[in-house]
Amino acid sequence: MFGKYHNHAAIRKYIIMFGSMFNDIDVVRFNTSGAAVQSIRVPIAYGPKEKFLARLNQDPSLNKPIATQLPRLAFEITDMTYAGQRGLNKLQRNSTTSTNNNSSVSQFTPVPYDINITLYGMFANNEDAVQVVEQILPYFRPEYTHSLKLVPETGHYYDIPTVLQGMSIEDTYEGDFQTRRAIIYSFNFTVKGYIFGPTSNKGTIKRTSVDIGIPNVAFAPSSAETPSSRVKLTPGVKGDGTPTSDPTESVEYSSVNADSTYGYAFDKIDFFDGIDD
Repeated sequence: MFGKYHNHAAIRKYIIMFGSMFNDIDVVRFNTSGAAVQSIRVPIAYGPKEKFLARLNQDPSLNKPIATQLPRLAFEITDMTYAGQRGLNKLQRNSTTSTNNNSSVSQFTPVPYDINITLYGMFANNEDAVQVVEQILPYFRPEYTHSLKLVPETGHYYDIPTVLQGMSIEDTYEGDFQTRRAIIYSFNFTVKGYIFGPTSNKGTIKRTSVDIGIPNVAFAPSSAETPSSRVKLTPGVKGDGTPTSDPTESVEYSSVNADSTYGYAFDKIDFFDGIDD
C-alpha cells in the first residue's frame, strides 16, 4: 500500500493460538452402570458452523456408513475492531539488535485490534455438550493469556489475552425421527491482539569523531581554520570481554558487537602543527 511489502502473519498466529487451546478436549461415554466405555477426542476445524450443519443435513445417517461426526468444534473470526484504549504513542519505535549484531531493527508501535472469534460446539446430546463446556469455562476468568513472538525480526514477546464474553445455546432438531439432532453451543471470545507495520534496519554507529577549532578572530568563526583538536568516542572492550574506558586497552572498535558489554572509550588528539591523524 505504501511502497513496502510486509506480512508478519499475526492474524494467522492468532488463529493457530486460538485453535490450539481447544484441540485436546475429550468426551467420555458411560454405560448404564457408570463405567467409562469410550473416549472420543473432539475434532476442531476453522470454518463457519453453517458449513458443518450443511454437511450434517446432507448425511442421512441411517443409510450412509459414514456420517459427519458429532461432537465437533468449529471456530471463525466474526469481526475485528480498533481498540483505541490500548493504543500507544504512534510515533514511538521499538528497537532491538539484529541477529548479525551489527545493525538494529526498529518498528513503530503496533496497532491494537480486538479480534472477535466465535467457537461453535456441535453435539448430538446434552451429555456430550456439558462435558465439553466444563472443560472450557474454568480456564477463562474471564481471560486466558498467551505470550507470543509475533514479529521474528524484533524478537519481542507480547501478552495476548483471550477473553470469554459469553455463551449461547441452540437446538436445531426439528422434523421426523430420521433427522439428526445438533445441539449448538456458541462461545464468544475476544482476542486482544496487535497488527504490526514494516520493520526497518539501520547500521550501528560504533565511532564518532568531532573536530574542534578555535578561530583566530574572536567571534568570527571561519571554515578555513585548521582544527586544534579531535575528540573520538568508541566502544571500549578488553580482550577478555570486560568493558573499559581506555582506548589503548580496547580491541578494535569494529569488532565490538552491538550487544557486547562495553564502556565508552574517550580519546582526544591535539593538533599543534595542523597535522591530521
